[in-house]
Amino acid sequence: MKNIDKKSLEKAYKLFDSGTIDTIEVGTLKGLQDIHSYIFEGLYDFAGKVREVNISKGGFRFANSLYLKEILPKIEQMPQDSFKAIIAKYVEMNIAHPFLEGNGRTMRIWLDTMLKSELKQVVDWQFVPKELYLQAMERSPINDLEIRTLLFENLTHKIDDREVIFKGIEQSYYYEGYIKEESLRLEK
Repeated sequence: MKNIDKKSLEKAYKLFDSGTIDTIEVGTLKGLQDIHSYIFEGLYDFAGKVREVNISKGGFRFANSLYLKEILPKIEQMPQDSFKAIIAKYVEMNIAHPFLEGNGRTMRIWLDTMLKSELKQVVDWQFVPKELYLQAMERSPINDLEIRTLLFENLTHKIDDREVIFKGIEQSYYYEGYIKEESLRLEK
């Protein structure tokens, strides 16, 4: 794990340990930016800033940067009053991919803040297999049923359980290739 990734992982832990996560606006662009800024401040000069260039990953082009100022407020206004609505909002924000780097890690925390606030549940990410998650997210712009089913099967009411939260953060870094699977197994 590179030093920058290790530092951002430590900052992600601190976001929860410090209680700062409980002061973040839930389901808003500002809340998403605050999470990103907290985790990546001092590591990236664009921490918390909406990107102004186009990006892609694995052949998928995310929303054009020219339209982000128009798209992001519309995503923010999407309802988050049910599990289905929250996942739809999460998928749309993933398509927008507002930051140059760190979108997935930031958005999974953002998703859990909405689930915790609205449904008193969070995803127990340690039980969401990487390959299934990445495949479901890849297909989610066409149909979010697969990601919705996968995440629904792994909801937990342990919303304040430090182990669930921290294992979820570690799993998020694993999804992005910053932590090796062997490291996760050793800690479980």
